[in-house]
Amino acid sequence: MNAHPSHVRPAPEGARPVLARITPPAQPLGPWRFLSTVVRNPLEAWPETIYREPVYTSTVLGNSSLFVMAPNLIRRVMVDDADAFEKSEVLRRALSPALGDAILTADGARWRWQRRAAAPIFRAERIRSFVPAMIAAAERTRDALAADPGTEVDLAQTMMRTTFEIIVETMLPGAGGIDAARVERGITDYLESTSWVVALTLLRAPAWLPFPGRAKAERAKTYLRDELLRLAAEGRRTGTEGRNDLLSLLLAARDPETGQAMDDRDVADNLLTFVTAGHETTALALTWALYLLSHHPESEALIAAEVEAATAGGPLAPEHVDALPYTRQVILEAMRLYPPVPVVVRAALRDVDLDGIPVRAGTPITIPIYAVHRHAALWDEPERFDPARFAPEAAKARDRYAYLPFAAGPRICIGMGFALSEAVAILAVLVRSLRFSLRPGYLPVLKQRITLRPSEGMPMRVSRR
Repeated sequence: MNAHPSHVRPAPEGARPVLARITPPAQPLGPWRFLSTVVRNPLEAWPETIYREPVYTSTVLGNSSLFVMAPNLIRRVMVDDADAFEKSEVLRRALSPALGDAILTADGARWRWQRRAAAPIFRAERIRSFVPAMIAAAERTRDALAADPGTEVDLAQTMMRTTFEIIVETMLPGAGGIDAARVERGITDYLESTSWVVALTLLRAPAWLPFPGRAKAERAKTYLRDELLRLAAEGRRTGTEGRNDLLSLLLAARDPETGQAMDDRDVADNLLTFVTAGHETTALALTWALYLLSHHPESEALIAAEVEAATAGGPLAPEHVDALPYTRQVILEAMRLYPPVPVVVRAALRDVDLDGIPVRAGTPITIPIYAVHRHAALWDEPERFDPARFAPEAAKARDRYAYLPFAAGPRICIGMGFALSEAVAILAVLVRSLRFSLRPGYLPVLKQRITLRPSEGMPMRVSRR
């Protein structure tokens, strides 16, 4: 859908909005400034050169790491030589205390069998069965926003609540009195501590070392793990027969090669992984998409027109979600400019030659997704919002490994199909009926806490379309 309706005019070239972005340092930071920047916001420590060059070697406090931005090298790390790399120590120390040894954090044989066991849960036909719940949650959010037009709301929080509601309904239905607000708060409290973990790992400090916010993060971790273990035990006790939710499917899952099942701790670890990754990342993709649309009313109007055409003026139904190509392009472009997971870090398990670049065993390999998505050699006008980049022909002409919102290779996000269906459904329901206006003069500050958040939220006024 490339033509603009006659009543919609793109903004003039000279009137492009200033969009939120990271301003990288022109030169690599000195060691202590680097560490203080990592604690505040790790993305701000990346030098400007990684937005221009194919590779970059960083050495800080005796720690050497390789940044890889060239698509052919990204493919080597994530696909062709994937078995030569493992999850980095930074990721394990940041996430394993909460998520245990689940799909996101495990490596090797343990990762493989959990992935095989969980894969059927995210097949296309199963995801389609979840779409009605996605649409219903979006409609409840729409109605709540429309009931109080003109009031400023934090759209980031609103999207978090909406996607969490979907997670509870599709993954944990009937989950004995789960306190959604407390779980959501616990996830935020835990992730807030992760930049300290990154800095202390770079310093090779012991994992027990105290840091600001550690006690709060520990309380959050304990609550989250206890709550998900309770749900796993309760689900096993009440049985899974005939149920279609993630909890029941994980309890019933078997490795198709060995027949191995998950115990309660495996189930709880993976539930918490899917709850955390599943609601947080989609909520952020939607938050940034609505932010971009507030600056590009012509795109907002195109979505509304596309939904009206697809539904013929009727309610949005599950079969319409796959018939909204422009709405999907807006989501994909929002995830280019603001990837919910802005970096992937691996570590070499053995000496590797990356197309002439020697990599010694143990070397961290950073794939800076945020920078790859804005790389001068890979994208035309990389700072500009342009959903047409994801029209079929344009996407086909681009290197697959220049765009990585869900990573790639064997460890590509298992919930990718779920997340895209959810994001398109929610955006379609909201934009069809409502307009979103950012607080005048507000420029969000990007902050990495594993995910890429607006540090002070996303204040918007909502009006009926």
